[in-house]
Amino acid sequence: MNVLVLGGTRYFGIPMVNELVKAGHEVTIATRGRAADPFGDSVKRITLDRTNSESMREALAGRHYDVVVDKIAYCSDDIRKLMEVVDCDRYIYMSSTSVYDPKRMDTVEADFDGHAREVIWCDRAAFPYDEIKRQAEYALWQAYPDRNWVAVRYPFVVGGEDYTGRVRFYVEHAIKGIPMYIDNIDAQMGFIRYDEAGCFLAFLVDHAFRGAVNGSSKGTISVHEILDYVERKTGCKAVLDASGEEAPYNDEPAYSINTDQAEKLGFRFSKLKDWIYGLLDHYIEEVQK
Repeated sequence: MNVLVLGGTRYFGIPMVNELVKAGHEVTIATRGRAADPFGDSVKRITLDRTNSESMREALAGRHYDVVVDKIAYCSDDIRKLMEVVDCDRYIYMSSTSVYDPKRMDTVEADFDGHAREVIWCDRAAFPYDEIKRQAEYALWQAYPDRNWVAVRYPFVVGGEDYTGRVRFYVEHAIKGIPMYIDNIDAQMGFIRYDEAGCFLAFLVDHAFRGAVNGSSKGTISVHEILDYVERKTGCKAVLDASGEEAPYNDEPAYSINTDQAEKLGFRFSKLKDWIYGLLDHYIEEVQK
């Protein structure tokens, strides 16, 4: 198939594109042309500005794609700018479990109602991240019900390549004795490994499905468990203090993400605790260098 990827040049976009190429798809990556990518001659490239309607129109005019995978749309305006100009049979949007309000244990796709509130056409700066992602989905559910789209909802995507440094924050602060403020230390939370996040997006290209679908590694872990592991491995002691640096996962409730729908399609997610401790070892080694 002819697949256009918006946002495939870093983090879990890289394993996603590699999987698509390996599966024999003709892949075109759309970027602003400012950074190199690792794909060589295995992909085609077009240059566009995802936030500029005219740039999108010029870059996509006269082109048809079987599938568009959009990893970088944030807000309802981003959805509209693409939908107004793209010619494609299917659209796969990178959404987020942040749309759920609140997340809970065993969160299922139906816990978010795409018609609960009227869509607000807005840019990326209009609301906090969770509301921006809701508005993007409202746009799909309400303005484009006849388009063949998929909204993929992930929790925190983590891995050694994670540019956000959120898990690394806990490791580094514990080892260096930097005070941190944590308001939910015992809350169980869901994660997905970055390469698995990419592979599931590639998997969906080849599987007929419409609507919203969750993706997540199986199981949960708390910040308390993360810190306990780091302390046991290093002999260091995490310093918890209300006046310390605010931790990345503060305000997150206890939750888990139900992936039954994805597994019915034939995808099998890994068990979180089969790999999370290896990731912590990776960060421990980095910090102790």
